[in-house]
Amino acid sequence: MTAYKALSREELKQVKEELEQQFAEVRARGLKMDMSRGKPSAEQLELSVGMLDTVNSKSSLLCENGMDARNYGILDGIPEAKKLFADIMETEPENVIVFGNSSLNIMYDTVARSMLHGVMGCTPWCKLDKVKFLCPVPGYDRHFGITEHFGIEMINIPMREDGPDMDMVEDLVNTDASVKGIWCVPKYSNPQGITYSDETVRRFAHLQPAAEDFRIYWDNAYCVHHLYEDKQDQILEILEECKKAGRPDMVYKFSSTSKISFPGAGIAALAASEANLKDVKNTMKMQTIGHDKINQLRHVRFFKDLDGIHAHMKKHAEIIRPKFEAVLSALERELGDLEIGRWIAPRGGYFISFEAMDGCAKAIVAKAKEAGLVMTEAGATYPYGKDPHDSNIRIAPTYPTLEELKEAAEIFVLSVKLVSAEKLLEESI
Repeated sequence: MTAYKALSREELKQVKEELEQQFAEVRARGLKMDMSRGKPSAEQLELSVGMLDTVNSKSSLLCENGMDARNYGILDGIPEAKKLFADIMETEPENVIVFGNSSLNIMYDTVARSMLHGVMGCTPWCKLDKVKFLCPVPGYDRHFGITEHFGIEMINIPMREDGPDMDMVEDLVNTDASVKGIWCVPKYSNPQGITYSDETVRRFAHLQPAAEDFRIYWDNAYCVHHLYEDKQDQILEILEECKKAGRPDMVYKFSSTSKISFPGAGIAALAASEANLKDVKNTMKMQTIGHDKINQLRHVRFFKDLDGIHAHMKKHAEIIRPKFEAVLSALERELGDLEIGRWIAPRGGYFISFEAMDGCAKAIVAKAKEAGLVMTEAGATYPYGKDPHDSNIRIAPTYPTLEELKEAAEIFVLSVKLVSAEKLLEESI
């Protein structure tokens, strides 16, 4: 295939006409597919159904410390759940609080707590003239939604192949006291699938913030979400690196079982320093007497330990790996030589990030919708929904069946080709 930019205007017009014919045929099928969110498929959810049998009316509901899981108490989570999450998050149980079903909820509460009460005795953010957050882009739209909700100014930080642009991060964090946090998805990032390098993690740990209450919001959502047995990214443990650097309080680390067991019915956790956890508990004890301990018990009895988690995630990988490979194969086969898009083949996580030609992402998503494919809204991977280049599109392959995904990939690449051809024709006038 010849790169579109190498074609003459007449050749490009002919290509466009052929693509329009193909698109009309696809649209006539009346397909309806939704790839707008990174949701586990029904087949993946079935993997955890046995969990519902681990606790029933005949089960002992005593925790290992003798506490009755049916009753009030244990603000920070049952011991066995703290141990399981500590192993998943590569830290110690005393550094962990187990919450309810959503790590996003923990992140929201953490920002809200900082706004209302401040961080470890610092001035509450709501009393400050300006509060800023750094946002590696493209990134997770729900992170940006939290900070936008609280009126926090968000600053784009470009993602590199080894993580955020750390020169820019260091310059802003170390010189501007209004910078209070940075969102991070450090392993198999959303949406690019990038894992931060050892150097990047160490540079994070050695930040010298101008603000005493600056925190790294380390959302390790995909820490065990590998696609391959023989190609797995590894990452340095940020809490330990911050401790070595003499800044043990600089990070909040989040995780959950949302894409391990049941989204909406899993368990989530925060890992942090002793001082940070004490600060968190001071507010928590006013919010709750404890989270759902029966659900915590259910998860521990089903997974048992970290080996059980890894074995379970292999089953997830067997289901979703062919889906990722189907999309990547279609991208390479149909777009590889046309020079109208770029993408990264991730080793884990839940997304594929596609970079279209500048000014084309919104049009591509709209075109795909015409043919029955709903995708994540273009711009969603940037703060305020504003992609300055209108180029990034998040592809979420997990929810559709493999057959549906092949049709979805056909619609997507056709939309990319058609919109790109139209764009180049406009520019050649």
